[in-house]
Amino acid sequence: MKLCFFDDFKLGAVKGDTVVDVTGAVQDIPHTGPHDLINGLIENFADYRSALEAAAEAGTGVAVSGVRIRPPLPRPVTIDCMAVNYMEDGTLAEPAPINAFHKSPSAIIGHGDTMVLPDVPATIFEGEAELAVVIGKRASNVKAADAMDYVFGYMNFIDGSARGLPPAGNVFFQMKSRDTFAPIGPYLVTADEVENPQSLGVKLWVNGKIKQDFNTDDMAHNIARCIEWVTSIHTLVPGDILATGTNHRGLSSFMDGDVIELECEGMGRLKFNVRDDLKRTWARTTRHEHTEQGGEGRHTPQLTGKYAE
Repeated sequence: MKLCFFDDFKLGAVKGDTVVDVTGAVQDIPHTGPHDLINGLIENFADYRSALEAAAEAGTGVAVSGVRIRPPLPRPVTIDCMAVNYMEDGTLAEPAPINAFHKSPSAIIGHGDTMVLPDVPATIFEGEAELAVVIGKRASNVKAADAMDYVFGYMNFIDGSARGLPPAGNVFFQMKSRDTFAPIGPYLVTADEVENPQSLGVKLWVNGKIKQDFNTDDMAHNIARCIEWVTSIHTLVPGDILATGTNHRGLSSFMDGDVIELECEGMGRLKFNVRDDLKRTWARTTRHEHTEQGGEGRHTPQLTGKYAE
């Protein structure tokens, strides 16, 4: 099942190019807003699935293109992001040590929304294409062998980054948790619809040009291991997000006016805009292209605008 929120946060079941309002089937879930509703539904999905399916079958769908799609998880308790979790197309000799960081839930935006680049001296702004795992039940000290039983579903996820902010070493919080730096959606896809999450194509386009194109089979630490490791540190609850990392070789600059599209296989296509009131510019080369051209550093330097050297 593909679930979404649309318009004024009606709960929708997506069928092809249409969405059916199924809000009535879940109204008895205690909630003060859409975040409580979806988290409560995830936690009790077995009790509501039949009613949702019946409502989706009986309801009259409207075109997805004619509604405003909202973030499917408006306010999770936790967003954990795996760091350096890909083998970079086999260019790494061995996996990096398993690692992760928190991203603020206030960074979430949805399909059709706008990522806003802040007035800070970042060396570049990037967005990492990722498959996100959505937790289905309370998870603490989970063993890898049991980890996939704790997965409710999957969705597209962008990990926005403001790279190179001073002082050196003071990195992840100010780089990753900016408002609007976590686009998600458009849908939340239940786990039963994904045959093998470790073999999914991931593609990201900037203004229609493909930049990232990789497969989740390149993960250094698979989903089960990531869940095992994260839950050995802190508890995850229904509706929490675990972003599984990216292949960095295709990363490139995000700039004012850009239209970004992300599609993890089977997740629908997430589309959002980028705004930079300072109109800063960078070359369009990817990290891989920059390296192949003999450029200094990991990415292309800023060309114009405030903070350019």
